Amino acid sequence: MKDSKGITAEKDDFSKWFTELMIKAELADYTKVSGCIVFKPRAYAMWEKLVSVVDKEFKKIGIKNAYFPLLIPESLLTKEQQHLKGFNPEVAWVTHAGDKKLDEKLAVRPTSEAIIYDSYSKWIRSWKDLPLKLNIWNSVVRWEFKHPVPFLRTREFLWQEGHNVYSSHEDVTKDRELILSIYQKFLREYMALPGLIGKKTDKEKFAGAVDTYTIELLIPNGKAIQGPDYHDDGQNFAKAYNIKYLDKNSKEQFVHQSTYAITTRMLGVMFAIHSDNKGLIIPPKLLDNQLVIVPIITKKDKEKVIRTAREISKTLSSYNPILDIREDYTPGFKFNEWELKGIPLRIEIGPRDIEKKQAIVVKRNDNKKIFIKLSQLKKEIPKILDNIQDELYSKAESALKKATTKADSIEELKLAINKKQIALVPLCKKQECEDIIKEKTNGIKTLNMPLEQPSLKNKKCIECKQQADYLVYMGKSY
Repeated sequence: MKDSKGITAEKDDFSKWFTELMIKAELADYTKVSGCIVFKPRAYAMWEKLVSVVDKEFKKIGIKNAYFPLLIPESLLTKEQQHLKGFNPEVAWVTHAGDKKLDEKLAVRPTSEAIIYDSYSKWIRSWKDLPLKLNIWNSVVRWEFKHPVPFLRTREFLWQEGHNVYSSHEDVTKDRELILSIYQKFLREYMALPGLIGKKTDKEKFAGAVDTYTIELLIPNGKAIQGPDYHDDGQNFAKAYNIKYLDKNSKEQFVHQSTYAITTRMLGVMFAIHSDNKGLIIPPKLLDNQLVIVPIITKKDKEKVIRTAREISKTLSSYNPILDIREDYTPGFKFNEWELKGIPLRIEIGPRDIEKKQAIVVKRNDNKKIFIKLSQLKKEIPKILDNIQDELYSKAESALKKATTKADSIEELKLAINKKQIALVPLCKKQECEDIIKEKTNGIKTLNMPLEQPSLKNKKCIECKQQADYLVYMGKSY
């Protein structure tokens, strides 16, 4: 029987396992507000790493940070009707200040287009004011009524939302490629997460956008999750919020716009994909503490072992090691605790190791033990950490490929989803076909269309049997 301090559920029982993981690995906690969680320091530090890296990359391409109000007047939110229709069921409203009813309802920010674009309409006058690229790091509230899951689906979550303005649609396309590449690079190099990049169908695109591009990911329970996204908003919001400029010929034009985001949901995806029945597995580059040193202490050799452990800690200080010299816990207890918490490397050092001038290095991702001479630790540890990062990505990439299949009929689609897979299917552009498929299959929907489409010759829509317009990934999703 497993120690109750560790994970008692198996990963196959995903919901129970994931909930235990969040609490016992000290990532999150529940609050009195349903669907709103506490991000405990270990999880929040990972979010800070994401913020730091992504923010630096944004600044390289001319994106600046700003901040806009949390509360949005109803009159602004209703200006773009498609946008409002997409969010209205999830909007939380402020109606009173104390006992006094407000003259106008205020929406608690579900996203910031409405409040930002009111300002843009005042700031932008000439082509010289463009491009304008602003980003905000904030929280948003979407009061959806589905079952909340820590990190994966919460009513308040953290994100960045970028809002760029251009004089031409070509600039929108250029930025799309740059921004999606920043997201993809971070997912790969820091979170070790592969994803499927593609374009949403008209039915599933962002409310108010012309086109939406996403990175879709698959977690072990067979459900897809939309990761970072980029929305080509065309001139829809410009016309709704009257954002115009005088071009070089002194002619008045509507601007072109884009929005893009990455959220704390990605932490949940990473926890779900990499972790195991022992607890968390976290890619090293996302962590401040990349290794833990556990001295094997005996009464006779206590001082010598601790002294050597401290020397190792000093040698490897750039990895911010945790030195666990607690004497009221056994080494086995410590091993289990740090495995649960996902520290990538454990270094064990005891009297016999000191005699051999070596340390035992244990990799969290595969439990492999490596014997390394003390004099070689500084040289070998970075190689091992890089290997862990690569191994985690390769394993996740292999799992995604294995779980991605093709389906040329609704029956094949159902079979794929029952196997916890994503299916690439031929579909036509008619939204009613998507609606019918979703109804027939108890919730299977389109995820995105690969940007590079193969030949569609002899490909028929799996619903209406007419010529297919594209191949699209379909699956169950959060």
